[in-house]
Amino acid sequence: MTKLFATRWALVATMMLLVTPAISAQQDDAAPPPPKPGKPINTGDVLSGELNAMKVRDVKNAGKRIATYQITSEPRRLPPPNGLCNLETGPETFQLVTSSDAQATQLKSFVGKEISVKVDEVACASDPGQMSEAVVTKWSIIKKQ
Repeated sequence: MTKLFATRWALVATMMLLVTPAISAQQDDAAPPPPKPGKPINTGDVLSGELNAMKVRDVKNAGKRIATYQITSEPRRLPPPNGLCNLETGPETFQLVTSSDAQATQLKSFVGKEISVKVDEVACASDPGQMSEAVVTKWSIIKKQ
């Protein structure tokens, strides 16, 4: 009788050793809290980040390669109706649209560096060829770092 009890006791102890790590692992897999959307950016606000340059094909100009400039920043929330641009936290990459050769030349010297721009007009990226999540169409450099 004691041999049978000892055998069953050993079986129960072995099962507990195998099941306990699985139970604790399930409890640790609690879903992380959802990411908070970035702080809002409005007309006149400052956007800071690293400036990157990319070569893309211009759809309007027979596929000619043109330089496109992009700021990588913290997530930001755009003014309504754009909001988060269908992203969880808002856009982190902002394409700077150059309206003249002078602006393009000005940006060229800051590639790879931290810059700050005053945002006058911003919207979510909508064209299929755009590499950024948001587009800043009117801007001005306010501070060199």
